[in-house]
Amino acid sequence: MEITLLQGLLIALVTAFCYSGQLLGIYSNRSLVMAFLVGAILGDIPTALVFGALAELAYMGFGVGAGGTVPPNPVGPGIVGTIMVITLKNSGVTPESALALSFPFAVLFQLVTTALYTIFASNHIMAAKAIEEGKFGKFRLIANSTYIVFFIAGFIIGLAAVFSRPGLEAFVNSIPEWLIKGFSVAGGLIPAIGFAMILSVMMEKQLVPYVLLGYVAVAYLELPTMGVALLGAVFALIYYFSTPNNKVIVATNNDGEDYSEGI
Repeated sequence: MEITLLQGLLIALVTAFCYSGQLLGIYSNRSLVMAFLVGAILGDIPTALVFGALAELAYMGFGVGAGGTVPPNPVGPGIVGTIMVITLKNSGVTPESALALSFPFAVLFQLVTTALYTIFASNHIMAAKAIEEGKFGKFRLIANSTYIVFFIAGFIIGLAAVFSRPGLEAFVNSIPEWLIKGFSVAGGLIPAIGFAMILSVMMEKQLVPYVLLGYVAVAYLELPTMGVALLGAVFALIYYFSTPNNKVIVATNNDGEDYSEGI
């Protein structure tokens, strides 16, 4: 599958918006969001969503940084991985193998992010000096410079991902089939590792039965994802309403009338 110039520019704009959006706290820098947008541009949303969900589960765990460590950037699978899984699926690239192959890009993009943060670390000093001098136009430029540079960097990353597709295709075609299957197996393990990292942070002994129940529901009862989610919702409600500390807060006005029934 070839990517047109218009599609390439749209992907670059999406990358710029999502990459810089992490500074605004709008969670645009998530694998599932980027995969959906790239899939919409390339005309293959189902494949993009399957891959995005797989990557999201993995990178949700990688987002749990231990100490001073910095996790890989989701732009790797969100943009590069989605391009690979859509354009190279006829070459044997599966969502799992694309996730494994996109991991080096995730590390590279995080190095770029760290470098940009380092470069603009002294912005607050220059901004304070501009305010003291009464140069408010300069202050606005300094205050927004980090976001502007992140947007430009994201645009460049998106274009580079699009233009590197022929090189990626040549690289994938040169890989033996047995190695591609190996990447698929490794990529399938990455979400499990990511989920295990989440559990290592938030796991409590009283929650172990629910984890085991989820495993039984998937492995033995073969429930679909929505069925497991609904089962989890049932037990979450049972746990919530059976806990003595969870009391319903009833809104009252100054005259003491009870509005618990909505009247």
